[in-house]
Order: sequence, then structure tokens, then C-alpha cells
Amino acid sequence: MAVNQPHHDGSVLHVGSTTAALGERCRLRLRVPQDWGTATKVWVRSVQDAEPRYDEAAVIGTADGWVWWEASMLHINPVALYRFVIEVPGSAEAGTEADGPSYWHLNNAGLHNRDTSDYNDFRVTTAKAAPQWSRDAVMYQVFPDRFARSAQAADRPTPEWGVACDWDTPVQGSGPDVARQFYGGDLDGVTEKLDELAALGADIVYLTPFFPARSNHRYDASTFHEVDPLLGGDEALVRLVEAAHKRGMKVMGDLTSNHTGDAHEWFKRAQADPDSVEAGFFYFNTDHTDYESWWGVQSLPKLNWASEALREAFVTGEDSVVAHWLKPPFNLDGWRIDVGNMTGRLGAQDINKDVAALIQQRILEINPDALLLGEETSDAGADVDGFGWQGAMTYSNFTRPLWQWLGDPKASVDFFGTPLPGPPKVAADVVLATHRDLSSAFSWPVRNATMNALNTHDTARAASVMIPGGPVVAAALSMLLPGIAVIFAGDEFGLEGWNGEASRTPIPWDEPARVVTDLRPTYAALTALRHGSPAIHGGMRWLMADGDVLAFVRESAEETLLVIATRAPAQFSLADLGLADGALSADPAFRVGSVASTTTELTLDGPGVFVWRLPGVTAPAW
Repeated sequence: MAVNQPHHDGSVLHVGSTTAALGERCRLRLRVPQDWGTATKVWVRSVQDAEPRYDEAAVIGTADGWVWWEASMLHINPVALYRFVIEVPGSAEAGTEADGPSYWHLNNAGLHNRDTSDYNDFRVTTAKAAPQWSRDAVMYQVFPDRFARSAQAADRPTPEWGVACDWDTPVQGSGPDVARQFYGGDLDGVTEKLDELAALGADIVYLTPFFPARSNHRYDASTFHEVDPLLGGDEALVRLVEAAHKRGMKVMGDLTSNHTGDAHEWFKRAQADPDSVEAGFFYFNTDHTDYESWWGVQSLPKLNWASEALREAFVTGEDSVVAHWLKPPFNLDGWRIDVGNMTGRLGAQDINKDVAALIQQRILEINPDALLLGEETSDAGADVDGFGWQGAMTYSNFTRPLWQWLGDPKASVDFFGTPLPGPPKVAADVVLATHRDLSSAFSWPVRNATMNALNTHDTARAASVMIPGGPVVAAALSMLLPGIAVIFAGDEFGLEGWNGEASRTPIPWDEPARVVTDLRPTYAALTALRHGSPAIHGGMRWLMADGDVLAFVRESAEETLLVIATRAPAQFSLADLGLADGALSADPAFRVGSVASTTTELTLDGPGVFVWRLPGVTAPAW
């Protein structure tokens, strides 16, 4: 890719307001590098009531080798699509003068010398953006059964469904006991470890389900109105949230809007009485002998969101499931919605966006500063527009391409349920193309509220997938690209696992023999950089995606962060990054790997990550 190209993103450097009301004009800016070519005209092409409109831009200033253009568009629709069309005259030197000007289209997927689909256009929407606290947040994901046991846990019996395990019993990744292995972690155990999480720099504690169930993962809830007594009951959740809030941390829960467990109180009433209100909560066949379930797993009966009574019980009611845990005394700060992509969908029925919008409306009525994320296992762009889920837990635009770039060819892991034996190796340009393609339909606020996960409780561990040193590179990209940085409990100890179930290893607190690689100092340094740089709240621009090197800048008026990630040793010139000679005379603010530099060249170790703090962007005042 060419380094210096016309650039626009959704940050305050380029968009006058990300919350323009309908009927107002939105000011938009484009930067064109002077060494790229001379733009003679620029238009903003917007889509208004499905019809293209063009507003001509004007030059508003020149600074640091960039020509700044500005135009405005009328914000007609809740989702306003736009791109830039750039006219470049033919060149006598290139022999194209007689051909006339060429026209370039810049959209959210990059720069194109042709017309493109509206799907990849930039977006400004009227959706309520995710809360400001999520913008530089570091999310720490906890699987309660395997995180930590308080002293009270020893007094609790193993449940009937469980197989008792010691804290060092090997976790099974497959077999009949996968969901039955019971280690006895509890919520008071999480509370006792909050200082450890604070030292890492985590400021969101995301708990996988805490409801009573018949499995260790608890996605098969038997009720939504009680904390599992095995986790310490309701009082333990209150203690955890209060302790987290005292430390300035948020706590998010995990809610299954797609299904319940087959032992759920609603489902048991539905099965017993075809005329019950609850029977309408599910999809039964005509003689009431069979029902729809998640992927045919009978223990997870699917919810039917066409039922108004379900909507009241789950969302809109005064003490609905969604509302109950956001109100005192629990005061959760938001929800991650499990299987958000399948919620409200079955065959020809698709009310997914209606359900997502309903949940958001209810959440924000209770707490306008809450966060709502939806799980979307594939392309999340079409579903996650900010009017329902404010961001996505997705693997398509970040996790999967990074696994492919940093993957160990010898690794035999579950590659997101595909029939492939593992992640196929790709070069950096493929990573960038995939990332752009699968994040281009996000508005800027949605992109910043979407989780950047190396791995989760549903995937193999990065340490089992990647080449040695790869997980640190991936962690740095999680922290420094737009999005919510994610640490799955145990990442900081280098824990391993070939699939999601095998990755749910009990955390080796005070057990140095079980620590694979102690990455706590590295994570703490990365989170400090993330929390301490104003550039994380700014824009981002790619500089290089070449073989073994990915490089980009995060940009704000106050500061620029230059981030270079390598998977193998690399050497290139500063000019290759669009930087002037001598621009990197200072030492990196963060690095993993050795670096040697001259005024004109860089030689970097790999795998490695290197971050420099540079001056901010000089832009014309709004």
C-alpha cells in the first residue's frame, strides 16, 4: 500500500459532530498529502433517501504536508452514508494528460480508483454512542467457575450435575464432562482479586453468566432472577459491584437473549401447559412434543421474540430480566448479549434489530451511561449499527485475521468452528484488507465500542495458536487499535488451550509452577500507555501492511502514537512510513524486541511491538 494517501476517519479531526440531528448539516474534512498528487476538486458523495447527492469541498488550509478540504452534507436519514470523490488531473509526465482527470473514491474500506458499494461508505448516525468510559477501556473477562475461590467456596457442595475438581485438575476440552467439571470459583473470589486486575490496568470486569444452571458455563440458565448460590448468591454480586465501583471499575453481565436452559422456570411451565403464557415464549411444534433450540442442542430452547409477554418479562417490565440487574442493589453497568446475531431470528422470521433496539431503549432508560454489546460471531457490520448493540463482540475483523498473521503453522486448534485444521498463514496486507472489509460498515462510535479480543472463553488461547512472542504483539494491537481492549483471564499468565473449553483453565494465583509466561508487567505497561495517551481518543491511519510488518498511527491534536508490529525481523526506511529523516530520534515509549535506528532507517526484531510518541496533528480550527 502507498503510505501517503488521502485520509478521513470518524474522529474529531475529521468530523464536526458525530451526533448531528436530522435536518442539520454535518461538516466533514479530508486530508490529501501533497506528495500524493494534486487534487483539483473534491466532493462529499452522500446517500439521502437512497439517492446520491454531491457537495463540493473547498480547501481550508495546508499543514505539515497535508492539504485540508472541507464540505458539509445534509443529514437526512438516521444512518447517513458518505464517501469522498477526488479529482486528479492527467499528467504530462505520466502520459495521461490527454486522458483527462482520474477520480478516486475514499470510503471506510480504503482508497479506490473506481466506484464502490455504498455498504463500505463512512457513516454518521443518530444512534446513541457507547458511554465515554468505554473509549479507552480495558475489559477483563472472567469465567467465574475458574477464576478464584473465596474461603466460603469450600463450604459449598458439588452440584448434582457437577464433577468435583481440584484447582489444578486438568481442564477437558472435549468429552462428556466438559460442561460438568466443577472447580468452585465464586464471585467473592473475584472481589478478592480486584486489586490484581486494577494493577493490570483493567477497568471493566465482564462476567460470563452468573445465573443458576446445570453446567459450569451457565449459559443454560434455570432462572434469570437469582445469582447462582454456588457463586455466593445475590449478596456476592452486590459486594463485587460495590468493590469494583470504589476502584473506578465497571462491571458487566452476560445475558442469553436467544435461549434459556431446559430447566428454566419459564420453559418448565411452557412444557407442562401448552396454554400457558410461557408456552408462547418458545417455538413448539403443533402437538407440543418438540421445540426449537440453539443449533439443535435440546438443553438450550430458543426464545420466540414475537411474544409480547416475553418482551415484557425479559425487557420492558418494571422488574424484567434486563432491568433487574441494572437497578439497585446490583447496579450492573451494562450487558454483553450472548448469541446476539441469532436473537429474534428463525427461518423467515427476522426481528433481530427490533429486539436489540428494545433492549437498548430499556437499558438507557435505567442508566443512560450503560453499555450494551452484542455477540456477532461473523460479519457484524449489517447488525451492529448502534441503534441496538452499541458495539460487537466479534472475531471477524480483528481476532481471526490476527490469528492468521501470527499463527504457528504447527498449531492444531479449533479455528472458529471452520473445517480448517488451524489458521492459514497470511501476509500483513491480507490482515489489513480483511480488517478493513469487516469493519467498514461500522460507524466510528460502533468501531470504538467493539471488542478487540485475542481470544475468549469460546476460542482457543492465543498462546496455543501463535508463534512465540505472538500473543504480546496481538495484545498491543488490541490495546492500540480503535475498539475496547480485551484480556481474557489467564492471558496475563500465558495460559494455553486448543479450543474454548480447554482455554477455561483455573487461574494460577500463587502457583508459579502453573504460570506459562508471566506477562503482567507487559500488560500493565500497555494499559498505562492506552489510558495515558490522548491519541487513543483520536483517529487512526494505516502506514504499512507488508509481509511481516503492520504499522499505523493513532492521531489527535495533542499527540500521535506510531505503532509498528512485526512477526519477524524487518528493516525499512522512515520514508517507507511517510516519516521525515530523524523523526524517530527518541527512544520508543513502549517496545518488545530490539530496535536499531539511524536517521533514515529502522531495524526491528520480530515478533515485536514498537511505539513512539510523536507530535500531534496540526489541523485547521473548526
